[in-house]
Amino acid sequence: MIVIIGIDPHEASHTAVAIGCDERQLGQIKVRATCQQTARLLAWAEPLGERTWAVESAGGLGYLLSQQLVGAGERVLDVPATLASRVRVLGTGRSDKNDPNDALSVAIAALRSPGLRSVEPANHREVLRLLAKRNHELGRMRNMVVSRLHAALANLSPGGISKELNASDAVRLLGDFDPVTPVQQTRYDLALELLDDVKRLDVQLKESHKRITTAVKASGTSLTELYGVGPILACALIGYTGDVRRFTTRDQFASYAGVAPIEHSSGGRIVHRLSRRGNRQLNHAIHMVAICQIRQTDSEGRVYFERKVAEGKTKREAIRSLKRHVSNAVYRQLLIDTQK
Repeated sequence: MIVIIGIDPHEASHTAVAIGCDERQLGQIKVRATCQQTARLLAWAEPLGERTWAVESAGGLGYLLSQQLVGAGERVLDVPATLASRVRVLGTGRSDKNDPNDALSVAIAALRSPGLRSVEPANHREVLRLLAKRNHELGRMRNMVVSRLHAALANLSPGGISKELNASDAVRLLGDFDPVTPVQQTRYDLALELLDDVKRLDVQLKESHKRITTAVKASGTSLTELYGVGPILACALIGYTGDVRRFTTRDQFASYAGVAPIEHSSGGRIVHRLSRRGNRQLNHAIHMVAICQIRQTDSEGRVYFERKVAEGKTKREAIRSLKRHVSNAVYRQLLIDTQK
């Protein structure tokens, strides 16, 4: 008998619902999110026999619980929240939004969707994903602080700094400025605080780059052999891809990365459009590799780009073609790394 246990995870509690192959509910439990959560769930599920756990957003809010279940030797599936939501809305008589219905929807989605990703124990790929995410967050925070510092300097000195802002330029401008009024003094003090924030983030970014370089080197990846792929981009490519073996073809990988066009057809009219789907962080990393190749006149990517433009494609279309070319190369290298 097939038993699927769907779990709707939350910060304070987890609701689990077990169903059979006919979608008939076999049991339900709600446990508090404590150090005993896994033991309680396993004790409750023991009479059900062989089972498969389905956790909503196993890479997000349900990460810790799913890893604990995998560590206990259980089989766990990752159910996307959007898929579970569709099942709940379309299910007859189960459209009410509450934890038991959510858990039931997760279980039904796992039962009827054979292509769901199995959760595996966290490994070095997870380390790289965490480092890539942290590096991206630091970069975003620095951009935000620099924008505010630009505005603050423009209110102190006409024109402010008209180029890309470096901490040394801001130090020089603020050192030459002598506030006169209380308003100018307040603006000056706030600009100094923003400058301190920029310096702190610069130090954190340098440390982040060092950690990423060490982690990528420890992974033994061959991705850095690709033109335009350094440690930072290799970290993002590996971390956000996860286990590349879950993609049976390079086309599936390109679709996940959002570099494959999507069909938008009706009747006899067949049209392909730019995909906005997929993992956007992975898409951005592939885009940066393509841009790095285009900027170097002696690279194969630049030759490929110019050939596509000569064939009549626009520059944007040529970049999209190059991104797909890069995606295929990344997929190939990741498979080689997996086979080592």
